[in-house]
Amino acid sequence: MSGLLDLSAPKPGGGEAPLSDLRGRVLLIVNTASRCGFTPQYEGLEALHREYGPRGLSVLAFPCNQFGRQEPGDAAEIANFCRTTYDVTFPVFGKIEVNGANAHPIFRHLKEAAPGALGTEAIKWNFTKFLVDRDGTVVARYAPATPPAKLRADIERLLGPSPA
Repeated sequence: MSGLLDLSAPKPGGGEAPLSDLRGRVLLIVNTASRCGFTPQYEGLEALHREYGPRGLSVLAFPCNQFGRQEPGDAAEIANFCRTTYDVTFPVFGKIEVNGANAHPIFRHLKEAAPGALGTEAIKWNFTKFLVDRDGTVVARYAPATPPAKLRADIERLLGPSPA
């Protein structure tokens, strides 16, 4: 299996963005939805992006409509919602599937590298989060109910000391 950084993410308007462009950065990868009870987590994800982005964190959002059909919009609607409702400035990629036969390769890799509770690989709901180190190794998986602020210590550990 290829490494995570050998894969590409779908751009909302078509085409692919190679994850290799993010080599050397800590990644927080999240499957998202605009009409979910966890949707307000966009605010916390944006806070992490603004605080830690300059030190090397990249938050990557992947809209998914597999859970309760809570992401029905097209790419333009999703981007507009994220920007106007939560002032999101981190990348929101094209809509994908995270489970099943059509699961995107990024999420197949993430799930295999960091199984969920009881060793199950399937993602249970929107806003499942994966933390990836600077070398592309998946180091943690967090449940949808875990607020982004609870990831601060793990992110800081991967980022290393703050510059003086």
